[in-house]
Amino acid sequence: MMKPERVIIAIDGPAASGKSTVARELAKRFGFSYMNSGSMYRAFTWYVLSRDGNPFDSVEVEGLLESAVISSGFDGRASYIEIDGVRPTADLLSEDVNRSVSAVSTVPAVRTRIFNELRALADKHDVVIEGRDIGSVVFPETPFKFYLDAPQVVRQRRREAQGQKDEIALRDQIDSSRHTAPLVISPDAHVIDTGTLDLNGVLDAISNRLANAGLTTVSS
Repeated sequence: MMKPERVIIAIDGPAASGKSTVARELAKRFGFSYMNSGSMYRAFTWYVLSRDGNPFDSVEVEGLLESAVISSGFDGRASYIEIDGVRPTADLLSEDVNRSVSAVSTVPAVRTRIFNELRALADKHDVVIEGRDIGSVVFPETPFKFYLDAPQVVRQRRREAQGQKDEIALRDQIDSSRHTAPLVISPDAHVIDTGTLDLNGVLDAISNRLANAGLTTVSS
Protein backbone atom coordinates (compact mmCIF):
# COMPACT_ATOMS: atom_id res chain seq x y z
CA MET A 1 0.00 0.00 0.00
CA MET A 2 1.30 3.47 -0.90
CA LYS A 3 1.70 5.73 2.13
CA PRO A 4 -0.90 8.54 2.05
CA GLU A 5 0.24 12.17 2.31
CA ARG A 6 -0.84 12.29 5.94
CA VAL A 7 -1.09 9.13 8.03
CA ILE A 8 -3.81 8.93 10.68
CA ILE A 9 -3.89 5.90 12.97
CA ALA A 10 -7.21 5.78 14.80
CA ILE A 11 -7.40 4.06 18.19
CA ASP A 12 -10.96 3.76 19.50
CA GLY A 13 -12.55 1.94 22.39
CA PRO A 14 -14.49 2.29 25.65
CA ALA A 15 -13.18 3.76 28.90
CA ALA A 16 -10.12 2.03 30.43
CA SER A 17 -9.53 -0.17 27.39
CA GLY A 18 -5.91 1.01 27.24
CA LYS A 19 -6.29 3.53 24.41
CA SER A 20 -4.14 6.31 25.87
CA THR A 21 -1.17 4.15 26.83
CA VAL A 22 -1.24 2.22 23.56
CA ALA A 23 -1.63 5.33 21.42
CA ARG A 24 1.24 7.16 23.14
CA GLU A 25 3.61 4.23 22.82
CA LEU A 26 2.56 3.51 19.25
CA ALA A 27 3.26 7.13 18.31
CA LYS A 28 6.78 6.73 19.72
CA ARG A 29 7.36 3.56 17.73
CA PHE A 30 6.44 5.21 14.45
CA GLY A 31 7.74 8.69 15.18
CA PHE A 32 4.26 10.18 14.89
CA SER A 33 2.55 12.86 16.93
CA TYR A 34 0.02 11.82 19.59
CA MET A 35 -3.48 13.24 19.96
CA ASN A 36 -5.88 12.49 22.80
CA SER A 37 -9.40 13.54 21.87
CA GLY A 38 -10.66 12.67 25.34
CA SER A 39 -8.41 15.30 26.91
CA MET A 40 -10.13 17.94 24.78
CA TYR A 41 -13.57 16.93 26.04
CA ARG A 42 -12.21 16.82 29.57
CA ALA A 43 -10.66 20.27 29.18
CA PHE A 44 -13.95 21.76 28.10
CA THR A 45 -15.74 19.94 30.91
CA TRP A 46 -13.27 21.52 33.33
CA TYR A 47 -14.06 24.88 31.75
CA VAL A 48 -17.81 24.39 32.28
CA LEU A 49 -17.25 23.47 35.93
CA SER A 50 -14.78 26.32 36.49
CA ARG A 51 -17.48 28.74 35.33
CA ASP A 52 -20.00 27.18 37.74
CA GLY A 53 -21.91 25.80 34.78
CA ASN A 54 -24.23 22.81 34.94
CA PRO A 55 -22.62 20.07 32.82
CA PHE A 56 -25.99 18.31 32.54
CA ASP A 57 -27.74 21.34 31.03
CA SER A 58 -27.01 21.29 27.29
CA VAL A 59 -28.26 24.84 26.75
CA GLU A 60 -25.96 26.16 29.44
CA VAL A 61 -23.06 24.12 28.08
CA GLU A 62 -23.63 25.52 24.57
CA GLY A 63 -23.69 29.05 25.94
CA LEU A 64 -20.34 28.55 27.62
CA LEU A 65 -18.95 27.01 24.44
CA GLU A 66 -19.87 30.12 22.47
CA SER A 67 -17.94 32.35 24.85
CA ALA A 68 -14.88 30.11 25.24
CA VAL A 69 -11.67 30.95 23.39
CA ILE A 70 -10.32 27.54 22.38
CA SER A 71 -6.97 26.92 20.74
CA SER A 72 -4.97 23.76 20.19
CA GLY A 73 -1.60 22.73 18.84
CA PHE A 74 1.39 20.50 19.47
CA ASP A 75 3.93 20.76 22.25
CA GLY A 76 6.69 18.56 20.94
CA ARG A 77 4.96 15.37 19.78
CA ALA A 78 1.84 15.69 21.95
CA SER A 79 -1.26 17.75 21.27
CA TYR A 80 -2.59 20.28 23.74
CA ILE A 81 -5.71 22.39 24.16
CA GLU A 82 -6.04 25.79 25.79
CA ILE A 83 -9.28 27.44 26.87
CA ASP A 84 -9.16 31.15 27.59
CA GLY A 85 -5.37 30.83 27.65
CA VAL A 86 -5.28 28.03 30.25
CA ARG A 87 -4.07 24.44 29.80
CA PRO A 88 -5.93 22.58 32.58
CA THR A 89 -3.70 19.49 32.49
CA ALA A 90 -3.65 18.90 36.24
CA ASP A 91 -7.45 18.93 36.46
CA LEU A 92 -8.36 16.61 33.61
CA LEU A 93 -8.66 13.49 35.77
CA SER A 94 -10.37 15.09 38.74
CA GLU A 95 -13.45 13.37 40.17
CA ASP A 96 -15.67 16.29 39.16
CA VAL A 97 -14.51 16.06 35.56
CA ASN A 98 -14.86 12.25 35.60
CA ARG A 99 -18.48 12.55 36.71
CA SER A 100 -19.37 15.19 34.13
CA VAL A 101 -17.39 14.55 30.96
CA SER A 102 -19.78 12.01 29.44
CA ALA A 103 -22.70 14.45 29.78
CA VAL A 104 -20.76 17.35 28.26
CA SER A 105 -19.53 15.10 25.44
CA THR A 106 -23.10 14.30 24.37
CA VAL A 107 -23.79 17.93 23.43
CA PRO A 108 -23.69 18.08 19.60
CA ALA A 109 -22.17 21.57 19.48
CA VAL A 110 -19.30 20.44 21.72
CA ARG A 111 -18.59 17.43 19.55
CA THR A 112 -18.63 19.57 16.41
CA ARG A 113 -16.16 22.05 17.94
CA ILE A 114 -13.77 19.31 19.07
CA PHE A 115 -14.21 17.52 15.72
CA ASN A 116 -13.01 20.66 13.93
CA GLU A 117 -10.03 21.05 16.27
CA LEU A 118 -8.99 17.44 15.68
CA ARG A 119 -9.30 17.69 11.90
CA ALA A 120 -7.25 20.89 11.83
CA LEU A 121 -4.48 19.39 13.97
CA ALA A 122 -4.23 16.21 11.91
CA ASP A 123 -3.63 18.28 8.76
CA LYS A 124 -0.20 19.18 10.16
CA HIS A 125 1.35 15.86 11.22
CA ASP A 126 1.26 12.10 10.87
CA VAL A 127 -0.67 11.20 14.02
CA VAL A 128 -1.87 8.46 16.30
CA ILE A 129 -5.16 9.67 17.75
CA GLU A 130 -7.32 7.98 20.33
CA GLY A 131 -10.92 8.42 21.36
CA ARG A 132 -14.37 6.89 20.98
CA ASP A 133 -15.43 8.00 17.51
CA ILE A 134 -12.15 8.62 15.70
CA GLY A 135 -12.42 5.89 13.08
CA SER A 136 -16.21 5.98 12.86
CA VAL A 137 -16.86 9.74 12.69
CA VAL A 138 -13.82 12.03 12.87
CA PHE A 139 -11.53 10.25 10.38
CA PRO A 140 -13.66 7.60 8.66
CA GLU A 141 -11.42 7.84 5.60
CA THR A 142 -8.29 6.50 7.33
CA PRO A 143 -7.46 2.87 6.47
CA PHE A 144 -5.66 2.46 9.82
CA LYS A 145 -8.37 1.79 12.40
CA PHE A 146 -8.10 -0.18 15.62
CA TYR A 147 -10.69 -0.77 18.33
CA LEU A 148 -9.41 -1.76 21.76
CA ASP A 149 -11.69 -3.49 24.23
CA ALA A 150 -11.64 -5.57 27.40
CA PRO A 151 -14.31 -7.02 29.71
CA GLN A 152 -16.03 -4.47 31.95
CA VAL A 153 -14.69 -6.11 35.09
CA VAL A 154 -11.12 -5.75 33.80
CA ARG A 155 -11.64 -2.12 32.83
CA GLN A 156 -13.28 -1.28 36.16
CA ARG A 157 -10.30 -2.78 37.98
CA ARG A 158 -7.90 -0.69 35.88
CA ARG A 159 -9.88 2.45 36.64
CA GLU A 160 -9.76 1.79 40.37
CA ALA A 161 -6.01 1.09 40.19
CA GLN A 162 -5.64 4.58 38.70
CA GLY A 163 -7.44 6.02 41.72
CA GLN A 164 -10.54 6.96 39.73
CA LYS A 165 -14.02 6.13 40.98
CA ASP A 166 -16.24 6.54 37.92
CA GLU A 167 -18.52 3.61 37.09
CA ILE A 168 -17.39 1.93 33.87
CA ALA A 169 -20.78 0.34 33.12
CA LEU A 170 -22.45 3.77 33.31
CA ARG A 171 -19.80 5.36 31.08
CA ASP A 172 -20.32 2.58 28.53
CA GLN A 173 -24.09 3.07 28.56
CA ILE A 174 -23.84 6.84 28.06
CA ASP A 175 -21.16 6.64 25.37
CA SER A 176 -22.98 3.93 23.41
CA SER A 177 -26.46 5.47 23.56
CA ARG A 178 -25.78 9.14 22.84
CA HIS A 179 -27.48 10.45 19.70
CA THR A 180 -24.39 12.21 18.34
CA ALA A 181 -21.40 10.02 17.42
CA PRO A 182 -22.12 7.06 19.71
CA LEU A 183 -19.37 4.60 20.58
CA VAL A 184 -19.42 1.97 17.83
CA ILE A 185 -16.96 -0.38 16.17
CA SER A 186 -16.19 0.70 12.60
CA PRO A 187 -16.83 -2.20 10.20
CA ASP A 188 -13.25 -1.93 8.89
CA ALA A 189 -11.57 -1.60 12.30
CA HIS A 190 -9.32 -4.32 13.67
CA VAL A 191 -10.54 -5.31 17.15
CA ILE A 192 -7.97 -6.16 19.83
CA ASP A 193 -8.81 -7.57 23.27
CA THR A 194 -6.47 -5.77 25.67
CA GLY A 195 -7.68 -7.96 28.50
CA THR A 196 -5.71 -10.93 27.14
CA LEU A 197 -2.53 -9.15 25.98
CA ASP A 198 0.06 -7.06 27.79
CA LEU A 199 1.09 -3.66 26.43
CA ASN A 200 3.86 -5.00 24.20
CA GLY A 201 1.52 -7.66 22.86
CA VAL A 202 -1.04 -5.02 21.86
CA LEU A 203 1.64 -2.79 20.33
CA ASP A 204 3.12 -5.68 18.38
CA ALA A 205 -0.30 -6.72 17.05
CA ILE A 206 -0.97 -3.20 15.78
CA SER A 207 2.57 -2.65 14.50
CA ASN A 208 2.50 -5.88 12.50
CA ARG A 209 -0.70 -4.90 10.74
CA LEU A 210 0.68 -1.45 10.01
CA ALA A 211 3.89 -2.96 8.67
CA ASN A 212 1.85 -5.13 6.31
CA ALA A 213 0.21 -1.91 5.08
CA GLY A 214 3.61 -0.35 4.34
CA LEU A 215 4.26 1.69 7.49
CA THR A 216 7.58 1.27 9.28
CA THR A 217 8.73 2.07 12.79
CA VAL A 218 11.42 4.69 13.39
CA SER A 219 13.92 1.94 14.22
CA SER A 220 13.23 -0.01 11.03
